Amino acid sequence: MSRFGKVVERLGAVIESRRGADPAASWSARLLADPSMAAKKLIEEAAETALALAKGDADAVAAESADLVYHWLVALAAAGVSLEAVAAVLEGREGRSGVEEKASRGG
Repeated sequence: MSRFGKVVERLGAVIESRRGADPAASWSARLLADPSMAAKKLIEEAAETALALAKGDADAVAAESADLVYHWLVALAAAGVSLEAVAAVLEGREGRSGVEEKASRGG
């Protein structure tokens, strides 16, 4: 497994361990308890990542991407969606062009 994959797995486990924890003591617990807040943070971090990309600031892209991945993992956990479920969707798309895949979804 790649270094990134290992880090994501560890981070996912930490996030899951915060489920049911005191929201006043854990940001992850707070987001898990409020999926609407988790969704807003995911949007915010995606926008900040995109802005860093548009500016061509590689260091900021890396930092904002780390925030984005964290908030994406929390959002998945809040929704009850596993990384395995995401992997299954990605595997189902392998070998298809992006144009073909998008057309199959009607978009």
